[in-house]
Amino acid sequence: MSKQVKNMQIAALKSEFGSTRDFVVMGINKLDNDANGALRTNLRKKKIRLRVVKNSLARKVLGDLGMNVKGDSPLFTGMTILAFGGSSVSELSREVESELKNPKNAGTYKDKLVLKGALADGQPVSFEQALKMPTRAEAVARVVSLILSPASRLASQLKAPGANLASQIKSLSEGKETPAAAG
Repeated sequence: MSKQVKNMQIAALKSEFGSTRDFVVMGINKLDNDANGALRTNLRKKKIRLRVVKNSLARKVLGDLGMNVKGDSPLFTGMTILAFGGSSVSELSREVESELKNPKNAGTYKDKLVLKGALADGQPVSFEQALKMPTRAEAVARVVSLILSPASRLASQLKAPGANLASQIKSLSEGKETPAAAG
C-alpha cells in the first residue's frame, strides 16, 4: 500500500470516528454476507455503526485521537470490527450483546463473531466490564441522588421531633378522661 493511500485511509478513519471515545472491538471469523448485512442493518437501527479495520491503521488512528492503545494490544489481532455509536460504552455493549444473543439469530453469529473487549473513553476494558459500567443517564442519576441524600436525611431528622409531639398531642385530645383524672 502506498504512503498516499495509507494517509487517505487514516484521514477517512479519523473523520469517521470523529470525537467518538467508546468502541466495542470484535473479531470476525467466517461471517457470511447475509449475516453481516443483517447485523449491520439491525445495529444501524439502534444508531450503531460497524467498521472493519486494518489493525495497524486502527491502532495508529486511535492513538492519534488520544486513546490508550498499545502496539501489542490483544484487542487488535486477527480480523477486527469496531462498533461505535450510542451515548456510552455501556449502552453500546448492551446493544451489541442483545443483537448477538437475539433468539431470532440463534446460531447465526455463534463462533463467527468474538467479543474481544471495549474502549471506554479511550481506555481498554474487558467486554464484561463495559457491560457493567453505568450509562451516562445512570451515572448522572446516581450523582444527583448522592448529592441529595444528606439533605433529605437532615430534613427528615428536623421534622421527626415535631411530628412525634403532634402525634402525642392528637392522641391525648382524642382520648377519654381516665377515672383518676376525673376525681
